[in-house]
Amino acid sequence: MTEQTKAPSTEDRGLLGGLGDRLSGAVSQVAAAGALIVVFIVLSIVAPSFLTADNLFNLGSQTSVNAVMAVGVTLVIITGGIDLSVGSVAALSGVLGVVLMADYGFNPMVGIVGGIAVGAVAGLVNGLLVSVVGLPPFIATLGMLSVARGLVLIATGAVAVFGAPESFRLLGQGVIGAIPIPVLLIALVAVAGHVVLTRTRLGRYAYVMGSNMEAARLSGVPVRRYTTAVYVLSGALAGLGGMIAASRIYSGQPNFGDGLELDVIAAVVIGGASLFGGRGTVWGSLIGAFLVAVIRNGAVQLNISTFYQNVLIGVIIWLAVWWDRYQRRKLGGDAG
Repeated sequence: MTEQTKAPSTEDRGLLGGLGDRLSGAVSQVAAAGALIVVFIVLSIVAPSFLTADNLFNLGSQTSVNAVMAVGVTLVIITGGIDLSVGSVAALSGVLGVVLMADYGFNPMVGIVGGIAVGAVAGLVNGLLVSVVGLPPFIATLGMLSVARGLVLIATGAVAVFGAPESFRLLGQGVIGAIPIPVLLIALVAVAGHVVLTRTRLGRYAYVMGSNMEAARLSGVPVRRYTTAVYVLSGALAGLGGMIAASRIYSGQPNFGDGLELDVIAAVVIGGASLFGGRGTVWGSLIGAFLVAVIRNGAVQLNISTFYQNVLIGVIIWLAVWWDRYQRRKLGGDAG
C-alpha cells in the first residue's frame, strides 16, 4: 500500500475524533446562543412585560437555581454519567438547611453550609453506588431521586418549614449594588466549574473517562475516585441550589424540585454536552440554563400552561440529543 493511500493510524483517528468532538460542541453552543437571542427578541416583542426591569431581575434570580445545579450535572455528564436526583436532593437540602435555622437556632451561614453538606452526602452515595457497587448511573440516581424525596416528606410530614432568620433572605433575594446575589453566585460557581474542568486533574480525567472509561482505567486513572468526586460535586451544587430556592421563597418546601432534573439536564445537553460522555463546557450549560429559563418565563408572560412548557422542554431534549448524534456521525466522532 502506498504512502498516499495508507489508512489513518489509530492516533490520527483519535486526533480527528477529538477535533470533531470539539467542533461539534462549539457548533451546539453557538446554536444554543443563537436560539437564546432569537427567543429573547421574540418575547420582547410579543410579551410587553417581559423586558421590564422587575421581570429581568426575577429572571436572573430564577435562573440561578438551575444554572448552579447545571454546573454540577455538566461534570457528571462529561464522564458519561447522569444525575436524575438533583431536584429531590435540592428539596431535601433546602428543607434540612431551613430546619437547622428554624428549629435548632443556627445562623444562616451554618444552615446554608449544612444544606450543601446534605447534598454532598447524597452525591457521595450516588458516586459510591456507581463506582464501587457498579450500578448504572441511571439506576443509582433514579433510586436517590426516590429516597431523597421520601426522606424530605418523612422529615416534614409533607408540611413546609418556616421560621428561618430574616437575614436568610439575602441569599436568594439580596442585591449588591444593582446585581442580584443569586446572579453573582451563578458567576462564582461558573468560574469555579470552568477552572475545575480546564485546570485540574479532575477536569482532565472527566473528559478522558467520558471518552473511553476502559481506556482511562487501563491508563492508570483512578476511575472510582474521580467518578465519586463528580457526583459529590453535583450533589453539593444541588444542595446550594436548594438553599437558594429556599431563600427565595423564605421557607423549606418539601415539594420543591419535582421535575427540576428535566430542566437541568435539558440545559446541559442544549449547551452542547453529550449524553454519551466526553464533551461539555460550563459556559455552554449556562447558555442552556438561561434558554430554558427564558422559555419558562416567557411562557408565563404569555399565559401558557406549565403542561405545554413541559412538552416543549421534552421536545427540545429530543432535538438536542438528535443533533448531538448527527454531529458526532458527521464529524467522525461517533461510529454508531
